[in-house]
Amino acid sequence: MLFKLALKNIKKSVKDYSIYFFTLVIGVIVFYVFNALETQTAMLNVADSTRSVIELLNIFLSGVSVFVAIILGALIIYAGNFLIKRRKKEFGVYLTLGMSKRRMSTILLTETIIIGILSLVIGLIVGTALSQFMSVAVANIFEADMTSFTFVFSAKAAIKTCVYFGIMYLIVMIFNTVSIGKCKLIDLLHGSKKEEKLKLRNPIVCLIIFIIAAVALAIDYYCVTVKLNDFQSPKVLIVILVVGAVSTFLVFWSVSGSILTIVTKMKGLYFKRLNSFVLRQFSSKANTMVMSMSVICLMLFLTIVLLGSSISLTRSLNSNLRKLVPCEFQVKYFYEEETKSITDALTEKGFDLSKLDNTESVKFYEFNDLTMADTIGEYLTPALNHYTFVTMDSTETLVSLTDYNKIARIFGAEELKLAEDEYAMVGDLSVVVAARTNAIKAGHSFTFNGHTLTPGYLDCKQGAIMMSMNKCNEGVVVVNDEVLEGLASSWQVLYADYSCVGNDDIESTENYVNDFFKDDSLSDEGLFYATRSIMKSDSIGIGALATFISLYVGIIFLIASAAILSLKELSESADNVERYSVLRRIGTDEKMINKALFSQIGMFFAFPMVLAIIHSIFGLKSTNMIFEVFGSEGLGLSIAITALIIVLIYGGYFLLTYFTSKRIIADYTYRQQ
Repeated sequence: MLFKLALKNIKKSVKDYSIYFFTLVIGVIVFYVFNALETQTAMLNVADSTRSVIELLNIFLSGVSVFVAIILGALIIYAGNFLIKRRKKEFGVYLTLGMSKRRMSTILLTETIIIGILSLVIGLIVGTALSQFMSVAVANIFEADMTSFTFVFSAKAAIKTCVYFGIMYLIVMIFNTVSIGKCKLIDLLHGSKKEEKLKLRNPIVCLIIFIIAAVALAIDYYCVTVKLNDFQSPKVLIVILVVGAVSTFLVFWSVSGSILTIVTKMKGLYFKRLNSFVLRQFSSKANTMVMSMSVICLMLFLTIVLLGSSISLTRSLNSNLRKLVPCEFQVKYFYEEETKSITDALTEKGFDLSKLDNTESVKFYEFNDLTMADTIGEYLTPALNHYTFVTMDSTETLVSLTDYNKIARIFGAEELKLAEDEYAMVGDLSVVVAARTNAIKAGHSFTFNGHTLTPGYLDCKQGAIMMSMNKCNEGVVVVNDEVLEGLASSWQVLYADYSCVGNDDIESTENYVNDFFKDDSLSDEGLFYATRSIMKSDSIGIGALATFISLYVGIIFLIASAAILSLKELSESADNVERYSVLRRIGTDEKMINKALFSQIGMFFAFPMVLAIIHSIFGLKSTNMIFEVFGSEGLGLSIAITALIIVLIYGGYFLLTYFTSKRIIADYTYRQQ
């Protein structure tokens, strides 16, 4: 009997609260897809260096899954509470008919088990299908050979998903039992007639609190952007984050408590159409959800920043690979005294130079008597706190015009021309480049090796001097060859491609290079190497970690935020059907009622999103500054992609909530007729 009653209740709940079941299924799908990567990627044919990156990715995703499970568990408990609230009149009837609270708890327990099994089964079926597409995406990122790839069901991920969600449902059962035990018959029977109490706070107090919170947020925004590099201590950053969270709460507290008071003073707006009804409904919910709104706002903020910055970082790394890694092979040779060329040093160690092609070697010079204070002077001040390695007494690096033009041809940069006793600056770190440009525009000159050097160009040229995954050239001084004549260099760099042709030959040459430089004595001799393939693996690894973890956490945060708002709104719609029925009885047409419902739900969803977007503007600017060495390639496109994800998920929940609420109200009206 109880089982049949539970099945009937589930059928009714599926009809009225499809969002709850949809969220559970989506949670299972996302959880399974990301945890199935370990099994799926095990079949990919990749290089050893890439394999280690994939293994690291799987380890990180497994750790993040614990955090995700906590978020989903909290969401399920929250949703369960709303479902109980929705059915309080039903439970009141059960108690009136003599059913004990223990038997009511048994019904809820049965429903939870059935719902859990259904959501797990559906989620695992859909997740298994979608995980195959995720595997293809991973294979494309890591350029893996998929000839041996087949359709795979990850038993490990499925078991992990069942265990995690089983624990969640067990906790939900406990919470449901406690909730039922606290129920009072009068509250269950008449709860639907109670509207959440409107708390019209003193508008003066709200205004003062709002100003304090706004000022605190403005200071936070200033600290994480303009003064970001002044706050290196983790404790200071924690204080900034805490102040931001508390200020967010105060903004919602002050606005939700005073918005109705303010609007009621605006008679033309308040009494227009159904605005008075909409605003009272919205204010009623917003007053009781200040903490929830604050948490949702912060989750949305984290979602936007995580998705936007990770996508931008990945695109920047990919762009850097194309621009900053133009060769297959690079060797740097450091020494205290120049006695031989870099090619001679490699030959003496037994390196076969015939395996290289398009070789170019360049000499760089550094002298203690030429520092950034000499070449930039006071114009360096803005950059001093931006990069820890930039100081007034930092030694400048010089390169001859002939050697620099070799580098320019390799990196596809502009070749330079200098008149007698002229110099040029080349760098790619924006703050230092700006400082050098300001010095150049001021006509700053300096003396070196008996030459008084003046600027040959009106700005610092953008350019790299060594292969790297990120921008690392704080600037070199390019001078005519005769300025460096007779001086000993400080280090050399060899750029080269592989002379072999064909994939097999390239792979064998790559293996030869890697095996050769495994000798620790080479680093003792000052020889350090890098290859395009190694940099590519490292770059892809960083990008993959950032992208997958951000997607995983960001999507879960987005789903949780939207689901909480949806469940709250649906619960209120079910409780307020009589109020909408009254609107119909006094002659309000259906179109106006639907528009009022749309506006009410729209305000409810927009309330936390607006502040989250404001937070995100400064958050993205801050992360962009932190990742500046990687560049900001495609930041606009990254924001567009993030916006699209939010529109699809958050906007999808909004529309689903609107249409479901509309149906709940329409069904009640139909039953009353």
